[in-house]
Amino acid sequence: MPDNTPDQESFADLFKDDTIANSQLSPGQKILAKVVAVSQDSIFLDVGEKSEGFLNRKELEDESGEIAVKSGDTLEVYFLSGAHNEMLFTTKIGSSSTSREHLEEAYHSGIPLEGLVKKEIKGGFEITVAGNVRTFCPYSQMDLKKIADPEEYIGQHMLFKITKFSEAGRNIVLSRRIILEEEREQKLEKLKELLQEGMTVKGKITSIKDFGAFVDVDGMEGLIPISEIGWSRIENIRDVLTEDQDVEVVIHKLDWENKRFSFSLKKALPDPWQDIAKQFPVGSFHAGKVIRLAKFGAFVNLAAGIDGLIHISKLGGGRRINHPKEVVEEGQAVEVKIESIDPDEKRISLSLAGEMTDDAAAASEENDVRKYMQKHEKPASDDAVGTLGEILKAKLKEKERE
Repeated sequence: MPDNTPDQESFADLFKDDTIANSQLSPGQKILAKVVAVSQDSIFLDVGEKSEGFLNRKELEDESGEIAVKSGDTLEVYFLSGAHNEMLFTTKIGSSSTSREHLEEAYHSGIPLEGLVKKEIKGGFEITVAGNVRTFCPYSQMDLKKIADPEEYIGQHMLFKITKFSEAGRNIVLSRRIILEEEREQKLEKLKELLQEGMTVKGKITSIKDFGAFVDVDGMEGLIPISEIGWSRIENIRDVLTEDQDVEVVIHKLDWENKRFSFSLKKALPDPWQDIAKQFPVGSFHAGKVIRLAKFGAFVNLAAGIDGLIHISKLGGGRRINHPKEVVEEGQAVEVKIESIDPDEKRISLSLAGEMTDDAAAASEENDVRKYMQKHEKPASDDAVGTLGEILKAKLKEKERE
């Protein structure tokens, strides 16, 4: 029994006008067909309006000769012809020997074809199709992402579409990117019905930039901004994430029209501010680390995702300073006191342990003066009684001698 496959039939037979007219399908037309039976050689299809067709089983076989499709499954197929009173379909033009006429029809009809990536050449890759036909695929058309290592593509069988067919088939340019974009569009349409903002989903980190990390969620790529990577301040994203890392993220925004999607990694993690008042009660003392200096104060990290601020007015120990760097420096370990907490705004006001408030400083100074006066108290006389200013001057001189 002859094997009616698109690789072995001539296109002169495959595209007979009389059978096409009866089928009401055009060569290369893409349709959805339901699998009704699977035999040793063919997959039989229900193509609607009580019509049946078939495609070569080998198109869908894996290396062990097994296929994943079964009766009831739906396939996306391309109509080839009604040769021998049967409607013949394909999912791709095979890699075995095929005439250039076949390739030209695949070009005009948009039928995918299988190719072998032979080697890297100037500007892209040499791809062998239809047995021994040499074609070209530019770097930009090989993948959705920028190619980092061309060697990983060499020797692989992949699907392409012909984007240029000229000089009677001596100049053929291919694109794999078109195939991938079509697959992505199909996935996005399905995801559009399933996903909602606020949902937690699993993904894989695809690339890392200074401003954030890109994550792939079932074919939908979006950005995790650096501010959404963790509860703690992130200086270098690569210290936290790596490419190809599996992550769980919360969908932050879905812009289907512009195909822009953003995710949050930190929202998938426990919120460290949830029990902040119990962990850091007002008045308690804690060890911390100065992580950043600003003109108005010093930020201190107390725990993962928990930062507090020592305002500049609480850094001088009663004296006026122009910048926090006069007292502390980034990376310095400090002990701080919790002055106040605002869980809603995620703010903690701190002071350095041992630093006195303005009232405490004033009281201490008054106490020092009183002790000095008591120590140097003399019988009242015109010569013995000095002004407060004179007493303070004497005190300063005494400290200088010490």
